[in-house]
Amino acid sequence: MNILFVTTHLNYGGISSYTVSLSKLLEEKGHHIYLASAGGDMLLQLQEKGFEHIQIPISTKFELSPLVFFSIFKLLKFVRKNHIDVIHAHTRVTQVLAYYLSKITKVPFITTCHGFFKQNIGRRFLPCWGEKVIAVSDAVREHLKVDFALSEEKIVLIPNGIDIEQFKTLKKKTDSISSLRVVGIVARLSSVKGHKYLIAAMAKVIQKFFDARLFIFGEGRIKYALVRQAEQLKIKDKVFFLPSVTNTTEVLNEIDIFVMPSSQEGLGLSILEAQACGLPVIASNVGGIPSIVKDNLSGLLVPPENSDLLASAIIKLMRDRKMAMRLGQRARQDVENKFNIEQMVDKVEHVYNKVGG
Repeated sequence: MNILFVTTHLNYGGISSYTVSLSKLLEEKGHHIYLASAGGDMLLQLQEKGFEHIQIPISTKFELSPLVFFSIFKLLKFVRKNHIDVIHAHTRVTQVLAYYLSKITKVPFITTCHGFFKQNIGRRFLPCWGEKVIAVSDAVREHLKVDFALSEEKIVLIPNGIDIEQFKTLKKKTDSISSLRVVGIVARLSSVKGHKYLIAAMAKVIQKFFDARLFIFGEGRIKYALVRQAEQLKIKDKVFFLPSVTNTTEVLNEIDIFVMPSSQEGLGLSILEAQACGLPVIASNVGGIPSIVKDNLSGLLVPPENSDLLASAIIKLMRDRKMAMRLGQRARQDVENKFNIEQMVDKVEHVYNKVGG
């Protein structure tokens, strides 16, 4: 089957990681995958594998931007020439693109909803969802049903999956160190990810554990505000801002405790990756996170936007190494059993066969 993925960009992040992993595994199963995006940091690894990429000027958040329609015009010939069977959109803007592209070419399209959309009249009534909509968590599925009136039949629940083999060569940090002092987060620098609450929490943690450090991996518009916050709290020598990475396995091996203090999260691919490494995870009790982090079983859940409770959770794990080990080991088992990437790919492939077979 010839499948066209359309996504806004391929810069490091959860959606791009999902797109890249799914592309590689579908190719291994005999499908031909083409990608259209504005490009980005993760494009090179796809090109090295021989994937064909079509550059489109889709770096916009405005769903009816002229760039969307220019991109449609650019893809029309490509879709027909390569006999595309299914178009798979991964962002709201590319859903609109895929909708009109599908209308013109008669090629069916589906979408994956990775998170939560703001409600507005246009989004509720403009039917840009496709034949099927993949929801990455129960919370996202409920969001689509309640906020956008999508039918149960249209939505397919397929949680993100992790390539467990990719993490087997990593040493488990909690098995090899006598103290837990390196806290880390891997996420784009966006207010929704809650970095400012983590930095505020670390100021409290450092009062208890002077050797504690925070590694922040990612890029984004709020970086300088976060740097200033660390300076104002007088912990700038304890907070390290590091660039985005295409291989999270390398950076996760530098972390002892993984934290994701999001105010909103569809599922949290980087959480699953941390769990696959056997790391103890502290995360916000929002969105799809409770479906992958079970409080006091495979991690710790805290209310969003609460630096005091976040600090308390971090201090709790730093004081109780046995608990940290137990949470990390259980989390790894859960990922192996419930969030295997092969299962995810098989389910996505089934959706393709249903709409385009």
